[in-house]
Amino acid sequence: MVETLSKQAETGAEPRGCEVVIDSVSKSFGSNAVLKDVSFTIRPGEFFTLLGPSGCGKTTLLRAVAGFHPINHGRILFNGADVTTIPAWNRNIGFVFQNYALWPNQTVFDNVAYGLKLRKVAKSDITERVRAALAQVELHGVETRYPSEMSGGMQQRIALARALVIDPPLLLMDEPMSNLDARLRVSLRHELRTLQKRLGLTAIYVTHDQEEALEMSDRIAVMQHGLVQHLADPETIYSRPANRFVAEFVGSANFLDGTFDGEGFLLSDGPRLPLADENRSGPATLMVRPEQVIVRECGHGLFNAVVEDRRYMGKAWTHGLRLQNGPLISIETRNALDLGTPVGVAFERFTYLPTGA
Repeated sequence: MVETLSKQAETGAEPRGCEVVIDSVSKSFGSNAVLKDVSFTIRPGEFFTLLGPSGCGKTTLLRAVAGFHPINHGRILFNGADVTTIPAWNRNIGFVFQNYALWPNQTVFDNVAYGLKLRKVAKSDITERVRAALAQVELHGVETRYPSEMSGGMQQRIALARALVIDPPLLLMDEPMSNLDARLRVSLRHELRTLQKRLGLTAIYVTHDQEEALEMSDRIAVMQHGLVQHLADPETIYSRPANRFVAEFVGSANFLDGTFDGEGFLLSDGPRLPLADENRSGPATLMVRPEQVIVRECGHGLFNAVVEDRRYMGKAWTHGLRLQNGPLISIETRNALDLGTPVGVAFERFTYLPTGA
């Protein structure tokens, strides 16, 4: 019999999740091309996130991996085996839906046991495995209750237990926390990440929430218009985005357009900044995150600015600084700055993006 979840946790098993290869996958609905020749590999035991706005193709790709959507071109491989034409119920995956898809007229036990019954697992084993799966998500003694009697967070855990009880090497999750309040999402995503690593599963997670993606993921694929715009670890995605779309979608950023002219970086609508880069010339866009802007005394820094706006955001103050004869940039500080105050501005770190990227 397949090793149970509880035994696996006790033994501290090494990652046993499968490798997933997306090989030149394309998918269209009529004339609408939703996925366009997408290729990448997800490593065994990796928490991999598909991130992007609505309509970018992330859910379609997840459902293609699950076998819910047949693809028009390309291949999908699990541990080197081509599963492209294998039905979803034969792919040995766990899937957590956005709306949890729990049967309201069945008990928690029956909801979680559903996959085991389909696989004709012996009745003597089902009870033990259901209890083990519920224990993994910290639910005890709820087997006889119904989903309607449970909170949103508990329903999310039940859906996760149902996906885990079949002991899959691959867990797919389609925005499973989007219906929860913000505080509960923060708590559950930490628990989910810890559980996934402890079990050694490969996880593919779909979300449009960039904070969720940054906190939980080993790697992130940022998608737009059916294409992967950037695939990297969270720090690289945030600090060195591949293009302006990625920079704008993942966090807040300031963008200063200009040109390297041999004497510095001449802003399109502002002063020349004393920034040299021997590897660059011509037009470029300077990107700097609000928390990477440093405020100094007026006259000290790359340029001068005036505090034009401020808002209290809880963890920090967000200010709008108007550059001398230039644009407004956003910064974050721990203390409030007085409106109308002239300041000097420098950058702790910044990134250049190609113009038009």
